[in-house]
Amino acid sequence: MNVRTGKNMKGIVIMNAYPNGEKFYRQSERIARALKAAGAEAEVVLNGSLSLFVGADGRIRGARECDFAVYLDKDKYLGRMLEKTGLRLFNRAEAVERCDDKMLTYLALSESGLCVPETIAAPLCYTPGVQANERFLASVAERLSFPLVVKKSFGSFGKDVRLVYDREALKETAQEFLYCPHFYQRYIAESAGRDIRVLVIGGKAVGAMERRAKAGEFRSNIELGGKGGAVALKEDFRLAAERAANVLGLDYCGVDLLESERGPVLCEVNSNAFFEGLEAAAGIDVAKLYAEYIADTMRRMGKA
Repeated sequence: MNVRTGKNMKGIVIMNAYPNGEKFYRQSERIARALKAAGAEAEVVLNGSLSLFVGADGRIRGARECDFAVYLDKDKYLGRMLEKTGLRLFNRAEAVERCDDKMLTYLALSESGLCVPETIAAPLCYTPGVQANERFLASVAERLSFPLVVKKSFGSFGKDVRLVYDREALKETAQEFLYCPHFYQRYIAESAGRDIRVLVIGGKAVGAMERRAKAGEFRSNIELGGKGGAVALKEDFRLAAERAANVLGLDYCGVDLLESERGPVLCEVNSNAFFEGLEAAAGIDVAKLYAEYIADTMRRMGKA
């Protein structure tokens, strides 16, 4: 164990060593400042600056002396190593892994009572130079009908999410994605170009926004030109978002929900959701709410 003893909590905010833009720094710094205001020492560190390693005796070595880490990364190896040293992660390593792999998200939420788009996982391919299996693709088309959605299992900001309208486009996309884990989903036409992003902290929805895609785009991601606006969160959407966060074991997340004739349909869950857009739309201080939840959790654990 490398947990400190003493009155003041000490934590680190971990971000990836190769951040893709200033927003990564802004979010990390916002959380660190909010933690200090909540009574915890905190600093932002890049995952590459943490010198953890598996020693010759099989034990994890090189851990910093601190009480908790806000884990704004998806490095599954580092997360597991940190937890083995006794560190409390927000979010926990297993929860981050389940969200990072979208197919694992759907599998974890199966039997939970939540509605999700009908989903078919592509068979993994390891053999060079082969063609996508046309018999499998025919069964996908028959089951889901066109248009249908194709997604890589790993990815953020709407990247590598395709809407395909016919057999030829399906075959081309399947060939392009052949060596990456991916899956196929039924298109929820009622929610075309829009979704509801719900932010959940400590199992409770704290804010929401409606995201609308730019003209000619079916993906509503802000990074792809979508716009976020204020929305009154319906009770069934609130319950669905909170249920997803609790089933996945997440301290903090953004839950993306689609509107359908059946009610809310879960699209994705993001364990490291950016919050600037939602703050502007909902008029809340997400960093403050998250920091206060972390500080309260650590106090209940007797770490203050």
